[in-house]
Amino acid sequence: MYIPVEGFMYPNEVELQWSVLIVLYPFITGLVAGAFILASLERVFRVEAVKPTYRLALLTALAFLLVAPLPLQLHLGHPERSFEMYLTPHRSSAMAMFGFVYLWYLMAVLLLEIWLDYRRDIVVKSQTSTGIMRFIYRVLTLGSNVISERSLRIDERLGYFITLIGIPSAFLLHGYVGFIFGSVKANPWWSSPLMPIVFIFSAMVSGIAAVMLLYMITTRLRGKEIDIRCLDKIAQYLMYTFVIDFSLEMLDLLQRIYEADESFRSLDFMVHTRLWTSQVIVQILLGTVTPIALLGLTQILKLTEKTRKRVYALAGCLTVMGIFAMRWNVVIGGQLFSKSFLGYTTYKMGFATREGLLTAIALMILPFGILWLLVKLLPPWPDASSISASGEFEQAEPVRSLV
Repeated sequence: MYIPVEGFMYPNEVELQWSVLIVLYPFITGLVAGAFILASLERVFRVEAVKPTYRLALLTALAFLLVAPLPLQLHLGHPERSFEMYLTPHRSSAMAMFGFVYLWYLMAVLLLEIWLDYRRDIVVKSQTSTGIMRFIYRVLTLGSNVISERSLRIDERLGYFITLIGIPSAFLLHGYVGFIFGSVKANPWWSSPLMPIVFIFSAMVSGIAAVMLLYMITTRLRGKEIDIRCLDKIAQYLMYTFVIDFSLEMLDLLQRIYEADESFRSLDFMVHTRLWTSQVIVQILLGTVTPIALLGLTQILKLTEKTRKRVYALAGCLTVMGIFAMRWNVVIGGQLFSKSFLGYTTYKMGFATREGLLTAIALMILPFGILWLLVKLLPPWPDASSISASGEFEQAEPVRSLV
């Protein structure tokens, strides 16, 4: 395969070692962290307006978290060897320790919180379902069939405590990804103390936008009316987080311009040539400035509900696209120039290869398939009986023990 090269390149820099799959890795983990942070708004900070998306956000985080390690596994030459890091942990290896961070967040935080939140529904379904579904729900009860008022209060308190732990865990999950890139000091494109913080806020932005879009789509598919109060509140938090994220990115850019070290000329050349479209046009103009402006207009102008929904949908799509472009520019852009700052290469992405476009598309579709199964198994929608005449969601009365 011919790869166009300009200037002086070391032999090991001609072909990029990290492909589009490594772009998907921080993108997917960012969606996980952002979705969990949105769910915590209702559980911890008591933002009642976003309650319709609470369970959907948890299931979305779980679906994407299950797929998050797959890009790394497909990238490895011997993926079966990756499990050795759990058997022989090495504390000086950032990637090895990240495996334990992932397992902690999956097993001790996300799965446990979902189980506690759904335990009442699981017990009821284990009593009322038939066939194979009855067996599945009985397995999911884990032998805990008591749903008295006291036990449900314990579930609520324990779930609140786990969510408190989950918030810094979500920051650690994605901040650790930014740390891995930011600690690679040999690459000036990534070597910035702001990298983990930028990754955290961009993760919150992408996760909130993704859950907002999923809520709008799933509500329409169910033939229900979208709760505009919930949508307004989510968009408001999305705008605030996006402004902070964009400010941090601009702060990092201004610092690089002011310092103007020996790598600045090379980075400046990259921005004005190979990354002009993906960074300036897609990431900054279309994926950042435009959605912030659209969300800001909804806060200033008195738009109709129908218009606001369309604006939120457009802003959400542009936001997700912009965050993906940011991940692309970090991973791919950081490898397009030589460590000598005298040469530049290009990235050739295959189609039907192990790390090609077809594989990347399949990995992005897979979480939505998992989410569909989770929604069928554990519906995140409130029961009709739990909605009052005023449209507000009420706490369902606890069911007495069925045993």
